[in-house]
Amino acid sequence: MAMGVSCGRTMETTPQLDQKWTQSTVFDVEATAIDGKAMDLSEYRGKVLLVVNVASACGFTPQYKDLQKTFETYADDGLVVVGFPSNDFGAQEPGSDAEIKEFCSSRFGVTFPMSAKVQTKEGPDQSAVYECLGTKTGTLPSWNFCKYLVSRDGLKVTFFASQVSPTGVEFERAIKRELAASVAP
Repeated sequence: MAMGVSCGRTMETTPQLDQKWTQSTVFDVEATAIDGKAMDLSEYRGKVLLVVNVASACGFTPQYKDLQKTFETYADDGLVVVGFPSNDFGAQEPGSDAEIKEFCSSRFGVTFPMSAKVQTKEGPDQSAVYECLGTKTGTLPSWNFCKYLVSRDGLKVTFFASQVSPTGVEFERAIKRELAASVAP
């Protein structure tokens, strides 16, 4: 794997984090939607979830268009894309939640769910979503537009670096593979 700002970085897990997330998945996490309302990720249980840390002023920002296309292509098959704006890398998401929402919808036609701005980096203010995904994969974003593809039961999580296109062959194969898998009983 090539190293650089668009690759993931290793998350330092602890026995406490491992224990906390052994019996839980991202579907057990609540977040805040970009409009300030509660976002209960359990409503996506049984679907394939694509979690992406997004930013409005990044070289990867044009991926919003491809994320929207991916969402539209596979939504009827059970894919949900959720964007998590973050200002963690290069201060490339400085806007308010309202500004981010307006930018995404007017510039890229984003209709997939978006959360309020979060912290993806480790620390006391880290989003529970990223604590869970980082613990399960051992990898956290090291830049904007890193992707986590979560199986329908939440037990399998695959990390993809920023430079992996949401409409690229490798990524589409992974989506189709997860969509074809059934939920474990």
